[in-house]
Amino acid sequence: MEQDSRSSSWCFPHLNNSCRRLQQPHSSTALLYTLLALVSLLTVALNLLVIVSISYFRQLHTPTNALLQSLAVSDLVVGLLVMPIEGVRYMEMCWLMGRLLCVLTPYVSYCLLSASLGNMVLISIDRYLAICDPLLYSSKVNLSRVRTLICLCWACSLLYNGCILIGHLSQPERYSTCHGECVVVISHTAGTIDLFVTCVGPCTIMIVLYIRVFAIAVSQARAIRLRITSTGSVVTVAKPSEKKAARTLGVVILVFLICFCPYYYPAIAGVETSNNLSYFAILSWIMLLNSCMNPLIYAMFYPWFRKAVKLIITFRIFQPQSREHTF
Repeated sequence: MEQDSRSSSWCFPHLNNSCRRLQQPHSSTALLYTLLALVSLLTVALNLLVIVSISYFRQLHTPTNALLQSLAVSDLVVGLLVMPIEGVRYMEMCWLMGRLLCVLTPYVSYCLLSASLGNMVLISIDRYLAICDPLLYSSKVNLSRVRTLICLCWACSLLYNGCILIGHLSQPERYSTCHGECVVVISHTAGTIDLFVTCVGPCTIMIVLYIRVFAIAVSQARAIRLRITSTGSVVTVAKPSEKKAARTLGVVILVFLICFCPYYYPAIAGVETSNNLSYFAILSWIMLLNSCMNPLIYAMFYPWFRKAVKLIITFRIFQPQSREHTF
């Protein structure tokens, strides 16, 4: 009995320098694991529906939807890999997945975060051009160029986070005090640089662009009522569908910023960013839950997404010519 008690109290009972395991009732553990599984499955399923919808139906092959698809890929990987691994870490208070995953998991998480942020910036620019300069948008913005920008965004994310986490990638156990930890520490200097590169700068761009978008949308609404300007020339305005997309994606970006900004509290507070901080789990999960929220926002505001999901779950996509379905 004493041996069983020790086994349940330590991450690796056979090692002298083992970390302690979090002790909690079995009922609480079962409930938390069930909740984790449901959130992860919901995140994966919803984002998979977004990816399949945009990939399958030809009418949805647009530059804006390509950006949404890239964002959904990032969110799907969060639900498939990051949520389960981080959930087990914080519920057990033990790192049980070995050195290799200790190296890769933080790197993958940071890359997904940066790629999502880059996609959000591209979405803001896309909406700005579509609303503020519709003639330029229709002539210059196309699917191949947007896909090139998406690939560039992901490549920059991989390279940038390799630089930020170079210390952890080369020595993943240097901050561990016992067996059963996977501690990631970003110095105050690197954290401050990261704060401006991946938070202050991109967030400022998104906010400024969307303020401009909504200001132009209001002025265009007035112009539509008048139909012509004081000089008698016809006003060039964005399509109503573009404005509706701008409003919806504005909600997506607002929710993203609400979930994303608290993650940088340690850098703002002037301390080293570490996943060993007592409150880091809360900040991390606020950000991770955003991956589940985006498809729910699409379902609330996008009729095409609701129709596409209905076609998918009723297997009507297997009917002839279903790819040509109009929304």
